[in-house]
Amino acid sequence: MTGTHITASPEQTEQLAARFGATLTGCETVAMFGGMGMGKTAFVRGLARGLEVPPEEISSPTFAIVHEHRGRVKLCHYDMYRVESWEDLDSTGFFESAGRCVNVVEWSENIENALPAPRWEITISRPDDPQREDERSINIEYIPD
Repeated sequence: MTGTHITASPEQTEQLAARFGATLTGCETVAMFGGMGMGKTAFVRGLARGLEVPPEEISSPTFAIVHEHRGRVKLCHYDMYRVESWEDLDSTGFFESAGRCVNVVEWSENIENALPAPRWEITISRPDDPQREDERSINIEYIPD
């Protein structure tokens, strides 16, 4: 699954993410990178499907910071958009959840120095062409120890 994948719609993004999610075993960290509106939450919805979590349960945890979901393995979905300090990060439960669930982290840019290795990094971008606004370039990379 590593490498760059091009999707033409949110549905294709979710399908790609479901295939990726099906490969996860339950203790991985998935760090997501990409600006506002890039499709991070759509990717998490698909990943949840691959973990047998109902995708309709998935929404961005911007204000709650974390949502936990049960599927074939537990999914801890973090949104670090509002995290500004180590104290903020520590209060999220992020460190305690490592190794007990699949930790998916939106806005990983905000906690990059705290991300564990090994981890998966998902970077989502889109072309500047307004006629291709649903297209996404999704790079999936494994970062070893």
